[in-house]
Amino acid sequence: MNFELTEEQLLIRDAARDFAQTELKPGVIERDEKQQFPADQVKKLGELGFLGMMTDPAYNGAGLDTVSYVLVMEELSKIDASTSVVVSVNNSLVCYGLEKFGSEEQKEKYLKPLAAGTQIGAFCLSEPEAGSDATSQKTIAEDKGDYYLLNGTKNWITNGSNAAVYLVIAQTHPNLGHRGINAFIVEKDSPGFTIGPKENKLGIRGSDTHSLQFSDVKVPKENRIGADGFGFKFAMKTLEGGRIGIAAQALGIASGAYELALKYAKERTTFGKPIAEHQAIQFKLADMYTQIEAARLLCLKAAWLKDQHQPYAEAAAVAKLFASDTAMRITVEAVQIHGGYGFVKEYHVERLMRDAKITQIYEGTSEIQRMVIARSILKEGF
Repeated sequence: MNFELTEEQLLIRDAARDFAQTELKPGVIERDEKQQFPADQVKKLGELGFLGMMTDPAYNGAGLDTVSYVLVMEELSKIDASTSVVVSVNNSLVCYGLEKFGSEEQKEKYLKPLAAGTQIGAFCLSEPEAGSDATSQKTIAEDKGDYYLLNGTKNWITNGSNAAVYLVIAQTHPNLGHRGINAFIVEKDSPGFTIGPKENKLGIRGSDTHSLQFSDVKVPKENRIGADGFGFKFAMKTLEGGRIGIAAQALGIASGAYELALKYAKERTTFGKPIAEHQAIQFKLADMYTQIEAARLLCLKAAWLKDQHQPYAEAAAVAKLFASDTAMRITVEAVQIHGGYGFVKEYHVERLMRDAKITQIYEGTSEIQRMVIARSILKEGF
């Protein structure tokens, strides 16, 4: 594996870093406090091609590799994870799912505006009783011949109120269990589709997380993704790539907190010298740096495997598990290094600490990642 980034990858990383500093950082604290969706910033990201990074140019995408996507996610997440999660969902789940498994008609109608960034999408799997247990779908899609009748509730949906297109997982044949699940494309203005109140969250507060209700929503037959019963496989395959994006988001949160802690340690003085000269702080910084470097390599490995069309499910789970746990550890230490200032909003690290927690929860909790990894290594042997 070549550890040297290409010139194109470096340019993309630098462009994302510049965008984060000039467009995301101003107002990020206010957006967090007011739970304000970064609409202007998301629009600009779409114009720059960051919302369809890995999508084929034939469908208005940028046609970039997954390594570039990881680099962009890290840079955006250093500053504003509420914005980077929009990029993650639109790229890893919605655009990828449609391009990989959608029909040509679905790609023309739905993927093109999503990849161009003129619309954003949402991925609707979780339910009140079916979060980590994706097989227990209570949302029902009843086959009515030339359409499906959709009824049920989805929880914790990112882009819940700002999306134009929703990929909804629902049960059509309960007697078949997970083999009876389907995936559907639902448009926002569909009669019977309502959006619940915005969740008041601990972190990523600028992201619009909502519950969704479907009451006798008619979904045309042509809006089913794949063959009848393909929905569970669609969800699992799509989430594999999604874990790379969330791992990169966690990496970015950790990296952003570390950079702030390093800067503060060089500037803050105690007992007549910068606290960076105290061995206790040096040890903290050394451990933080080491853990971030390890997380970055795991993220890049998973991305590289995906780009090489090699199996990457295990690597994605490993990266997501380690990077999300690293994000929590690093952000807590960053607050500790800042002391009392770390508890104050204007220093950013308390927000990064709050944002870090969600990376251990969504796209499959840390416990789910351990299950995925354990099944893989037990299957392959020791």
